[in-house]
Amino acid sequence: MKTIGIVAEYNPFHSGHAYHIQASRWLFQEETAIVAVMSGNWVQRGECAITDKWTRTEMALRGGVDLVLELPTVWAVASAEGFARGTMAILEAAGVVDVLSFGSETGEITPLLELARCLNSPVFSLVLRQELGPKKSFAQCRRSAVERLLGPGRAALLDTPNNNLGVEYLRFLPNGMEAVTIARQGAVHDGETAGTHASASLLRRWLRAGEVSRAFPFQSLPWKGEAADMAWCERALIARLRTMTLEEAEALPGGGDGLAARLLCAARQTAKLEELYSLTKTRTYAHARVRRLALCALLGIHKEDVPAAPPYIRVLGFNERGQELLREMNTRASLPFFVKPAHNRRLSPQAQALFALEERFTDLFGLCFPTPRPGGLEWTRNPVVIRKHKN
Repeated sequence: MKTIGIVAEYNPFHSGHAYHIQASRWLFQEETAIVAVMSGNWVQRGECAITDKWTRTEMALRGGVDLVLELPTVWAVASAEGFARGTMAILEAAGVVDVLSFGSETGEITPLLELARCLNSPVFSLVLRQELGPKKSFAQCRRSAVERLLGPGRAALLDTPNNNLGVEYLRFLPNGMEAVTIARQGAVHDGETAGTHASASLLRRWLRAGEVSRAFPFQSLPWKGEAADMAWCERALIARLRTMTLEEAEALPGGGDGLAARLLCAARQTAKLEELYSLTKTRTYAHARVRRLALCALLGIHKEDVPAAPPYIRVLGFNERGQELLREMNTRASLPFFVKPAHNRRLSPQAQALFALEERFTDLFGLCFPTPRPGGLEWTRNPVVIRKHKN
């Protein structure tokens, strides 16, 4: 059986995700299993997920995934490089994944592998240092360095988000693991509908506006309950920034090179999140980086809270085929993994400290709903189990 690893946020799970899973299976003329490493309650764009990680896990299992593993928040809200490091480390440590599959705009693995090798090369580091300047973002400098080394055609691939993230996955691809990419179908990233697909951002907009019937045709599971929204934590986040010292802000991941000071200054000028981001953003400081820094302030994530690599694997859900994979992981995983939250007490002190942070992050996430959720859910929610898997 071929086991395919997928990195996802499923925020929320939609028809495009289902297509990616099915297309990944079609590539292999044998029985396949799907393992997804999924962000928890907070996501890489620097905000709360549309709903909790257990609900999104059920969506994924109903949509074709067999086993869902959690990407801890400290990597889920990191830069593309940090996000990729965390996800690839978990896929490798699981010990059961044969091939990585990800979506991309190009749909061709060869040029993305070439870009990954370039970014990992010593000569790239040298050229990048020559490109770095005070009025250019890191992404712009990186693109310029790639253009000098590989030409404008290859550099242009970095202009699209899924190509860009795919290259980061390939930079940290574990030895011996294959990689394939599936061309994205339908709606573009952050776009509108296209045929049978809608972008995740459009679905979130509809769900937060209460337009559930519009989102229904694009989802694997009927939507239930309230949608989470950063608007409910808006003043709490601003209050956190207004009471932080510059030293505290600079200790946040990504708070260097003057961004922390600019963010604190903006927080004293507005009580609105979108205006906060707009006041802070510049040509040098990308919008996504600003959002992630503000979120780290709200969650209280400091640089020292991020281990060099994940110290454990958390199982969020599985079906019957996923349960078979868990049995394999008993002998093949290189990290301890746990299914029930109480089992984390058997882990190392470092692992328990990271889980304690996750507990805090989930308690804060509960305040992102119109009806606040109680604390302590990390200890009371067990994995999602689906007894019948899809072929």
